[in-house]
Amino acid sequence: MNSPVFSVSPESKFRERSSSRLFFSEVGLCCYHSRSSNAYQLLLRLTSITDVQPPTCTSFAFASDPSPLQDFCVADPESPVLVNGVVCKDPKVVQADDFLFRGLHLMGNTSNNVGSNVTLVNVEKLRGLNTFGISMARIDFAPMGINPPHTHPRATEILTVIEGTILVGFVTSNTENRLITKVLEKGDVFVFPEGLIHFQKNLGNGYALALAALSSQNPGVITIANAVFGSNPNIAADILAKAFQTDISVVSQIQSKFKTLM
Repeated sequence: MNSPVFSVSPESKFRERSSSRLFFSEVGLCCYHSRSSNAYQLLLRLTSITDVQPPTCTSFAFASDPSPLQDFCVADPESPVLVNGVVCKDPKVVQADDFLFRGLHLMGNTSNNVGSNVTLVNVEKLRGLNTFGISMARIDFAPMGINPPHTHPRATEILTVIEGTILVGFVTSNTENRLITKVLEKGDVFVFPEGLIHFQKNLGNGYALALAALSSQNPGVITIANAVFGSNPNIAADILAKAFQTDISVVSQIQSKFKTLM
């Protein structure tokens, strides 16, 4: 019995090749191992029996804290080893106190130029946070006090108002630079996207309180005014004058105010 003969049109062959290319492109993107890996060698064998070029493996960088690979990894500040993060303490010597922070019930000192105080609970204060990708903060506000414009380069922030009325806002990235603001009351929750400049202001005549959670064990903070006008050493005044479209004398005057705070 003769085997049947199938006629393949150019259109169907094109669709087959396109589908194969799409498949191998997707697999190639998922394969972020080295070219000597078993996964990549398998792809080479598969592509050798098709009319498709082997995919290029692509490496990915994920902008978040790594997931834990064990129950816990209590930070060991005494370790001489330097890594991107904090080295783990021997789990055999871990104690309950490694997972404990006391003092968040205490009001922070708001007697300063901005009228606010941030009590941050990150991996430096609570060693048990290491590898868990979270931290938190208590933010106290004097009447009309502000938490000045700042950014967390490594974390998204979610803020809950515990007491008072607080104006919050953030600015979107270039080139729109859109200001998004909202007045929050007790119990309201607001989120600040990772890396965007944001701020808070107490609108009341009494003290206000908020709690914030952040998506990193070490979110970092860059206060815009401090970074621009209070850097060490100073950014050249002529650069800032041109950036802010003002006189050098004005920039120098502002920089002098931040020198007294250092």
